[in-house]
Amino acid sequence: MLKPRKNKTFNYQSVFSKENELDDHLDESKKRDFISKWKTDREGSRKVRGVMPILTLFIVLVLLLICMYLLEKNYM
Repeated sequence: MLKPRKNKTFNYQSVFSKENELDDHLDESKKRDFISKWKTDREGSRKVRGVMPILTLFIVLVLLLICMYLLEKNYM
């Protein structure tokens, strides 16, 4: 009817154990290696941006067309 209670288990590692220090050192070197690989991959995959944004080019094109229209209207 009632299930018996199970004993509690803990995954405790001593702060001052030698194994813990070696594991931490290996973990940090893996992290540094991962970060350096990530940075090099990130630099390689960056998008090359144009000299001017598309919006600026569009505005310049519209202004140029307006100027052409006004000049043609005034001199023809």
